[in-house]
Formats: sequence, structure tokens, C-alpha cells
Amino acid sequence: MNLSKQSRREMMLNSVRAIAALTLAGGCQPLSFRERKGKGCYNGFKIGICDWSLGRMTELSAMEVARRLRADGVQVDFGSFDDGLPLLHKAELQKQYLESAKKHNIEIASFGMVALGWVPYKSDPRWEQWIADGVDVSKKMGVGIILIPFFGKGDLSVDAEGRAIVVKKLKGLAPKAERNGVTLALESWMSAEQNMEIIEQVGSSAVKVYYDVGNSAKKGYEIYKEIRFLGKNICQFHAKDYGAEMFGKGDIDFKLVREAMDEIGYRGWIVFESTKWEPDTLVTMEEEATFRKNIEYLRRIFTPKVWRQNLITRERKTA
Repeated sequence: MNLSKQSRREMMLNSVRAIAALTLAGGCQPLSFRERKGKGCYNGFKIGICDWSLGRMTELSAMEVARRLRADGVQVDFGSFDDGLPLLHKAELQKQYLESAKKHNIEIASFGMVALGWVPYKSDPRWEQWIADGVDVSKKMGVGIILIPFFGKGDLSVDAEGRAIVVKKLKGLAPKAERNGVTLALESWMSAEQNMEIIEQVGSSAVKVYYDVGNSAKKGYEIYKEIRFLGKNICQFHAKDYGAEMFGKGDIDFKLVREAMDEIGYRGWIVFESTKWEPDTLVTMEEEATFRKNIEYLRRIFTPKVWRQNLITRERKTA
């Protein structure tokens, strides 16, 4: 599979298929970045933030801070492996999260399993057990996505043997995830093609891509093409930009990201993640102010309401 060899016609056909599927499933059509007023479909976007970006990994206080930053939700991590991933095994903590979400009118956008970044997936049996337990917790708490990271020693982009092992393990985990309506979302340094190879080899609707536009741009991938190429295989997005602290001034053109999302029919969460990796350090008031501005910037592009428009007709006109 070669992304560069995919013709414009093929890309357009894939986009049309994705749009048609979304229309049948949700009764509405995606539209271009420029909205129009009038009656139409209200399925739009929600803006979240990672609890580790707030320096509050697996801390209930992240819910309150997210509300203060005017986010719609939080991506909640299961916790440190030194602490036994507390959210996986403490029913009372799970209950407290649901109560806090209701209190602050905040949703849990998805779960993260950052601890896997320090656990060797090739040999450590906790890798599979944690994900299996995470599926149970996700179903119980009504959260549909678990982010599974592959960074550091777990980087798969230069490790064909590692990818083969991951495929084998995911084949064992995917059936349970499917039965429970939970998606295992792979976030990595891999290219769109490498991600697709894993997805196709696993052969499960429960395995998809967690697409981080900042990470992929940093690796030099053509992110707007990759989004179109991966299409419905993307289940959620991280909004990040290594080029600048403030969105709109760096390397990522989020308007082009939105256009690519429109073409593949994506509607859902855009989760802000800071490029600063200090999950145990509380963010300062100055950082909170920057985060709030970035969330406001994202909301202007990824609007909560999306009006009906015939994108298929627009694509035919521009072909």
C-alpha cells in the first residue's frame, strides 16, 4: 500500500464512500469549512484536553480545570504503573470520575494508557492485561476509546518485528473490545501506511488510529493527505503543534485539517495536547491562559454545530 501512488480520483472516491456511510448512519451530511446558516444537521465537534497536559494525570481536579478552560471534556489517563494504574482497579475512583463529570458538566472524551510508554510490549504480560482490564472499565463508564501509545522504546515506525508482535497481541485483544463496543486507538510515530498495515492485519473494527497532527507533522508526514488516506480508520484526534505555542502561528493549518475531516466525514472530539511533557507538574496560570486561547481557536474552526451541505456535489464541481 503506497500513499503516494493513490490517485486524486481514488482519494475522492474514498471520501465519497465515507460521506455516504456517515449519511446513512447519522442522517446528515458533512460540509465544507465555511458554514452556512439555515436548518440542518447539528452533529459537530467537541473540544477536549488531556489530563496530563494539565499536570493532573488521573486526578479528579482535571475536570474542574477543563471546565475553567471552557473545554467540553477531558482525556483521562488510567494512571502510573508504579501505582498500579489506579483507575483500572478502583471502583470508587471510577464512581468519583462519573460524579465529577456530571457536577462540572464535563465529558470523558476518551481514556489514555500512558504507562504503556514505559512497558516493553514485546515481553511484559501487563501490556495485554491492562488493555483487557481497560476495556472492562471503559464499558462500565461509557467511554468508547482507549489510546494505546507507541513511543520511546516502543516506537514501531522503525521496528517491523515489533509491529508483528503488536499485531499478534491485538488479534487476541480485539474480539473483547468489539464485544464491549470499545475502540483500541493506536497513537505512534508511524506513517499512515504503517498504521493501515497493522489495522488490515489485525482485521478488527475495534482497532483504529488516534491521529495526532502534531506528531505526524513533526515526522514529516503530509498530514492532510494522511487524514484523507486513513479516513474512517481514525477514531479521534490530538490537536498539537510543535511549531508554536499558540495555534495558528505554527506549522499546522487547522483549517486544512478541518477540510480533510469534512472529506472523510469525521465528526467528534478534537483533544488539545500540549507539546510540553511534564505530567506531574501543575500548569501555571500563564499556561492556562494559553491553553484557553488555543481551545477558543479550535472551537472557531471545529464548530459544535455543523450545517447540512452537499459535499459530494462540491467535490464533483472541483474534480
